[in-house]
Amino acid sequence: MVSDMNEETKQAVLNYTIRLGDDAVVIGHRIAEWCRNAPFLEEDLALSNVALDFIGRARMFYGYAEELADDGRKEDYFAYMRDHREYQNLLIMELPRGDFAYTMVRQLLVDVFNLYYLEQLISSTDETLAAIAGKAIKETRYHLRRSHEWVLRLGLGTDESKIRAQKAVDDIWGFTHELFDLDELEQQMADAGIGVDNRSLQQDWSAKVKSILEEASLIVPEDSWKVKGGREGYHTEYLGQMLNEMQCVHRANPGLEW
Repeated sequence: MVSDMNEETKQAVLNYTIRLGDDAVVIGHRIAEWCRNAPFLEEDLALSNVALDFIGRARMFYGYAEELADDGRKEDYFAYMRDHREYQNLLIMELPRGDFAYTMVRQLLVDVFNLYYLEQLISSTDETLAAIAGKAIKETRYHLRRSHEWVLRLGLGTDESKIRAQKAVDDIWGFTHELFDLDELEQQMADAGIGVDNRSLQQDWSAKVKSILEEASLIVPEDSWKVKGGREGYHTEYLGQMLNEMQCVHRANPGLEW
C-alpha cells in the first residue's frame, strides 16, 4: 500500500496516522495513572488493561508512521522525542486524570466516539488503517461496556457519586465539540476514503451519550462553551506536564526501545 502512494499522499497519511497515535498514547497514559490508585484491586487491574489497549493501539499507529516516514524515525521517536507543540491529540485526551467519576465520564464520551469512528475507519481504503481499526474496535466495545456501566453506577449511586459524576460531565462537555471538527488534512483523508468524516458521527454520538446520561439521571449540559486547538498543536498546560513524566526515562536513556 505504501509503495502505491505518491509522496503528497504518503505525507498526508503519515500526519493523519500520527494524530491517531497521539490520541491513543495520551489517553492511554492518563488511564495508566490509575495503576495502584484505583478504588479497589479488580478495578486497578481493569483500568491497567484498558490503558494497555490504548498503548498497544498507539504502537500500531506509530509503527505504521515509522513505515510511512521511512527516514530512520522509530515508533519510540513519535511517542518520546516530540514536544507538546508537535503533538496533535484531541484536548479531551490530555485532561488530568481527576477523580474516578471524572475518568469514567471522560471514558464514556471518548468510548462512544471511538466506537463510531472505528466502525467507519474499518472501511478505509488504506489496508493498514483498516486492519488497525478492526482490532481496536473489539477493545472499544469492551471499553464502552465498562464506562457505560460505571456512569450508571455513579449517577444512580450515592448523593456524593452523583454530584461528582455531574460535575465531571459539566467540566468536560465543552471539550467534546472538538471531536467533530474537521481540518484540511482530515477533510482530505475523508474525501480520499482513507480517513473518517468526523462530522457524520456527531448525531449518533450525541444521541447515544444523551441516552446514557439520562439513564444515569445526569443532566446533559448546554452547549455554552467550546474548546479546541489540539489538532493544531495548541494544548492545555496539562499535556506538557504529562509528557515530562511520560518521556523522562526514554530521554535519559536514548536509543532504548519499548
